[in-house]
Amino acid sequence: MSAISKQQLEADSLPTFFIDPPSGWTSIGLQELWAYRELLYFLTLRDIKVRYKQTALGAAWAIIQPLFMMLVFSLFFGRLARVPSDGIPYPIFAFCALLPWQLFANALTESSNSLVGNQNLITKVYFPRLVVPISAVLGGLVDFAIAFGILLLMLAYYHIVPTWAIVTLPGFLLLAIMTALGVGLWLSALNVQYRDVRYTINFVIQFWLFATPVAYPSSIVPARWRALYGLNPMAGVVEGFRWALLGKSGPPGALLWVSVTVVIALLIGGLYYFRRMEAQFADIV
Repeated sequence: MSAISKQQLEADSLPTFFIDPPSGWTSIGLQELWAYRELLYFLTLRDIKVRYKQTALGAAWAIIQPLFMMLVFSLFFGRLARVPSDGIPYPIFAFCALLPWQLFANALTESSNSLVGNQNLITKVYFPRLVVPISAVLGGLVDFAIAFGILLLMLAYYHIVPTWAIVTLPGFLLLAIMTALGVGLWLSALNVQYRDVRYTINFVIQFWLFATPVAYPSSIVPARWRALYGLNPMAGVVEGFRWALLGKSGPPGALLWVSVTVVIALLIGGLYYFRRMEAQFADIV
């Protein structure tokens, strides 16, 4: 038997796999995502390294951004406008809210542009595209951890001792991540088709900031409207952070449950929409 026929025989014996685009409603593909967990880890690590590569201040930016925003809010809202802070010193009142907000805003920006930014990778090799926006969201946890250390120092400076409610803090952190991922999945998929979506992201984040009780407490919203105010999912996250760490007021209550419901709807809808559009990414990105 010749060498060519042997090679042909070996080639015929190898299994052949066909990757077809999904039709109709498709599953989220969590098993496939778990199979590519190492890729998710390395993409997250890459995003963290690239973020501060060739920067003069490096990881200090994780502290500078919320710290300077806290100083601006304290001057204009706390000292000049006399915005109430529920009996809490305004600097720590604002900084406590800015931590989850910065995590959300940065994660939303990175995840919304993640597919377009990784177009060379997407067009060359197959892997579950959900890995890309998820890694962009998870990369922001390092910045949050660094800034959280400053918050702990501020708590000690103002002699504020967290109550038992601090055990709920990981839940509110997860809620912030889910919110950023849910919205980021929608925007990242839309950004592939309509590139002008990226120009609206900064506007959306700025508008969303003032629609969220970061510079002011949710207590200034009339009680009858507070549950409706929870349609902004970050309202529940921010108020939950303040309650878990500062403990000066009661739990968010109905506002939080409305926010949780909205986050779950956003995330599930975003996952299915992303999977629905996934087959087109490599062709039009």
